Amino acid sequence: MLFEGKFTDDTYQGFDNRITQLFDIKYPIIQAGMIWASGWKLASAVSNAGGLGLIGAGSMHPDTLKEHIQKCKQATGKPYGVNLPLIYPDIDKHIAIILEEKVPVVFTSAGNPKTWTAKLKEHGIKVVHVVSSAKFALKSQEAGVDAVVAEGFEAGGHNGREETTTLCLIPAVREAITIPLIAAGGIATGRAMMAMMALGAEGVQMGSRFVASNEASSHQAFKEAVIHTNEGDTILTLKKLTPVRLIKNDFYKLVQETEDKCADPGELQNVLGRGRAKKGMFEGELKEGELEIGQISSIIREVKPAAQIVDDVWKEFIQITQHPFRF
Repeated sequence: MLFEGKFTDDTYQGFDNRITQLFDIKYPIIQAGMIWASGWKLASAVSNAGGLGLIGAGSMHPDTLKEHIQKCKQATGKPYGVNLPLIYPDIDKHIAIILEEKVPVVFTSAGNPKTWTAKLKEHGIKVVHVVSSAKFALKSQEAGVDAVVAEGFEAGGHNGREETTTLCLIPAVREAITIPLIAAGGIATGRAMMAMMALGAEGVQMGSRFVASNEASSHQAFKEAVIHTNEGDTILTLKKLTPVRLIKNDFYKLVQETEDKCADPGELQNVLGRGRAKKGMFEGELKEGELEIGQISSIIREVKPAAQIVDDVWKEFIQITQHPFRF
């Protein structure tokens, strides 16, 4: 086979490799922890379907995170996790809640993995760090994480400055590290999952595909915008602040005009203001809001239950492994 791992006795019932073993899940499919989209309903639905669901702590105050963790534990007896951007305020309070609630898995991003990895692992938590380069994948391995997510240029939300595509990033990271590798960026189908596994990944993380799910906490208007997005409708911008991929709208045009004037980071921050992502993705303001989504949105055409998304991706992955040249 082209990838590491083996199917269980019933091919459709699961897979056994380092990622499924690490998280104790049936399928090496992880739902990304997206701000304003991945609350407890989505995370528990994905976990119940056999993948790994993540609560996106980036858009949550500490008390809100605690509520979502508790509700997730009530909704599923399966493993779940929390995605934690390390640059956000109240990080120490978020960590305290994660430890108190005995969250089994934490995906960290947007910061130095050395800061909290040892503390989390002392409490038996599996730690995964999100990177956009082989250089930072190696640093994450040295920091002691259990696995890394390598996220390519195609991804939605906050992105790497390197602009390395997933197709190029995964083999480079695979060569650099020995710990388990999860691919992210531009993945929404079983075919894409098969491609990533062939390149050296042992699992995939999907964000945009799960934004367009019934259980995602994002606004219905945003979900509808996602499934009507066409090729070329998203772009990576705000590189002087934190690079982010957005649907082109009036807010994006304002950002572009400001950048064209060679604005400094302070001016761009004034344009961004506060709560712009919440306005767009959670409140459904499609013109003036920040609409974060990946390039793969151009082939997503339907809002589906999260369990059906997991099932569709896994079944297509199986079909490709059995008939790799059938189109």
